[in-house]
This record gives sequence, structure tokens and C-alpha cells, in this order.
Amino acid sequence: MTSSAKPRKTTSAPDTPRVAQPHRDALLKRLSRISGQVRGVAGMIEQDRYCVDVLTQIAAIRSALDAVAMQLLEDHAHGCVQSAIKAGRGEPAVDEFMSVVKRLSR
Repeated sequence: MTSSAKPRKTTSAPDTPRVAQPHRDALLKRLSRISGQVRGVAGMIEQDRYCVDVLTQIAAIRSALDAVAMQLLEDHAHGCVQSAIKAGRGEPAVDEFMSVVKRLSR
């Protein structure tokens, strides 16, 4: 019997190193909370709740996701980018960092 499961695709390049996240547990806890908020919004829509109340919750979710992104960005700057600079690979690391900052600021 053969498995029909497809290999999981990753969005990062195959040579992208795995890194230790200094705030891993806190980030996972926040993301779990955000997941609950998203489920709550779905429930609000199912219950035909007042639009402004739903939109207020969506704004809170966005804010929480922004906080997660900023923590990851800070950790990346202090970890990966700093290490790349010390190893003489600063230019591409800073370019990548700025690309991510631009993506997040839209």
C-alpha cells in the first residue's frame, strides 16, 4: 500500500539554516492566542454579530500579529543579521533584512 501524502513544501531555500528562536515559547503562546481569536471571529460571523464588533476583533488580531512579527524581526536582527555581519556576509543579510522590513510595512 503506497502513501498518497505529498512531501511538505517549505517557503525557504533548502540551504536556509535553522535557528534557535530566543523567544520561541512566548511567540508560540501568542500565536496560539491569536488562533483562538481567529476562531472567535469566525464564531461571531456565524452568529451574525454586529459588524463593528467583528471588525474590532480583527483589528486586535492584526495588532497581535504585528507584535509577533516585530519580535521575530528584532530577534533576526540581533541574531542572524549580526552573525552574518561578523562573518563578512553583511551586505546580503542587510539586503534581506530590509526586504522583510519593506514587506511588513505595507
